[in-house]
Amino acid sequence: MTYPRRLLALLFSILAISPVVASDLYIVGGRYFDLEAVRPNPGILVRAGRIHAIGNLEPATDGDRTIRLTDDEVLLPGLIDLHAHYNMTLNEKRREELFAMPVLYLANGATSTFPAGSFDPEGMLAMRRRIDRGEQVGPRVLNSGPYFGPARPGWDRDMGADALRAEVDRWAERGVAGIKVKRISARHLAIVVERAHHHGLTVTGHLDSGINDTINPRDAIALGIDRVEHFLGGDAMPPERSAYDSFPGITTDSDAFREIVAGFLEHRVYFDATLSAYGYFGDRAEGYDHWTDERRFFTPYARERTAGRRQKIDKFGNIFLIKLETVKAFYDAGGGDLLTLGTDHNSAGEYLPGFSVHRELHAYVMAGLPPAAALRAGTINGARAIGLGDRLGSIEVGKWADLVVVGGNPLKDIRNTRNVRHVVKAGQPYDPAALLKSVENSIGPRNESELGDW
Repeated sequence: MTYPRRLLALLFSILAISPVVASDLYIVGGRYFDLEAVRPNPGILVRAGRIHAIGNLEPATDGDRTIRLTDDEVLLPGLIDLHAHYNMTLNEKRREELFAMPVLYLANGATSTFPAGSFDPEGMLAMRRRIDRGEQVGPRVLNSGPYFGPARPGWDRDMGADALRAEVDRWAERGVAGIKVKRISARHLAIVVERAHHHGLTVTGHLDSGINDTINPRDAIALGIDRVEHFLGGDAMPPERSAYDSFPGITTDSDAFREIVAGFLEHRVYFDATLSAYGYFGDRAEGYDHWTDERRFFTPYARERTAGRRQKIDKFGNIFLIKLETVKAFYDAGGGDLLTLGTDHNSAGEYLPGFSVHRELHAYVMAGLPPAAALRAGTINGARAIGLGDRLGSIEVGKWADLVVVGGNPLKDIRNTRNVRHVVKAGQPYDPAALLKSVENSIGPRNESELGDW
């Protein structure tokens, strides 16, 4: 196979632009987002990968580095994508892309990613370890391991409690940051939640209505699930129909909708709406424009094979429009601090999920959320949802120095988050333009002989 040789060459090109950091980093000038408003930046000192001081900075010494912001630049906490797929479908199967994708996430300011279930959990784990060792550039990868539930190939629907506990234990010992369940049964979810919580891990779920031995989010909340993906659930999704079939009939003024929202609020369960994921399949309203040529990151052969490809699913397009209303109603009911950002985008050769982080922020604002609330969903809410709120998600002394500088005030136009000027992860600054340049023409097969690997 030629794929590993190409990956090795790509690794070398990325390492060539990866900084070696031992000195302090000063970020001065411009403005910063304090989770409520954009304010003048009093100066930020980063030391040993953490925010050491804000304002009243000690003088810089020889060897220290400085990022000087212009008047129109705004410093944000690093973005957190809690449904960050690294896989794509360029041929007939869905597979992980482990070398260009992490660079694209980081270059877009997504400094932390939770894959929300992996098709190749071993490969994803190895990727995270390379990044952690400094052998590869990428965001913090908060591994989720394999799917727990029938979405995993070979899943045993009759797995016993002891075997399932052992499976959770095994992935906890391997350092996953959380567990993702998909289409799981109630009996299995109860065990997964209990055992994950034993290890201090959160559980998130792509659930259903209760049809075909699945569990409705309402009942999953009663079992202690921490986060729910895509749909709120409840009596608006009866077990006689799938969630996808029920969703078009949901109205935000119904008792069923109000009851499920109240359940989320009462139990403090986070909701990862994955708004933008459904809009790709519809008429592609505002937000689905290309502010850069995302296809340049695919090989010429992959671009040729996927030219003009588009999967249009009217049901999903309608779901996108209804989800805009339900998310706004969830926010209005007091759920703003429970909304998180998740792209849930599986690329087929046109859009890439690193860039879609900005589409998800835009979709929240399209739904009617204030830009500050959208940014909180993509920063502090995500950090708290994954159990890292004391270390990530805001610009505060003592927190990990994961930061992104954008051109223009995103509180005036959320699309300004697209203008990424600087990225800092664990105190290490990166040039987004150099990162993007390093992975152009790299994703996908180069010719027909490599097609089988994809």
